[in-house]
Amino acid sequence: MPSQSLPIILASGSPRRKELLSQMGLEYTVDVSEADESFCGPAGDMVLELSRRKARSVAVRHPAAIVIAADTTVCDADGEILGKPGTPERAADMLRALSGRWHSVFTGVTVINTLTGQEERCAVETRVHFVPMSEADIAFYVATKEPIDKAGAYGIQGTGGMFIDRIEGSYSNVVGLPTAQLRALLARVR
Repeated sequence: MPSQSLPIILASGSPRRKELLSQMGLEYTVDVSEADESFCGPAGDMVLELSRRKARSVAVRHPAAIVIAADTTVCDADGEILGKPGTPERAADMLRALSGRWHSVFTGVTVINTLTGQEERCAVETRVHFVPMSEADIAFYVATKEPIDKAGAYGIQGTGGMFIDRIEGSYSNVVGLPTAQLRALLARVR
């Protein structure tokens, strides 16, 4: 990435998003959003709205900065939104729903230049295919505890990656931040 003139604020505590920003060569600080994350509607609309809320809630605390916020969710083949399972039982149920099927990962990204007030947003969809998983595969993966706090009950960048045989679209989107699209948004707000 080119040089930065305004400080960059990441409105997320996600270790994966921090790692992706660092890989882009960006210097940033973290200010985690406490925005309301309740929303009812299609996944693409939901991630756009929630990323906007997160960015705006942090932007008010930084009068001369670039604020980046994102929201990621997973939808199974039937269109059901799969959030973070929270329990091993729910994680196993989600993995059964994904096993041998395609699903979609949606991430909404909002970037705000708080000095000018310019705001840019996008939503990105990546399709992901899981190999068929046996009950032993599911039990093994759930026992790693990785699925418990991940949307859709898996992390592509971790152990869960061994159950994915194809993706269509941005890999970094599945991790939690579509870096090519973020780069374009940053160029527009500078």
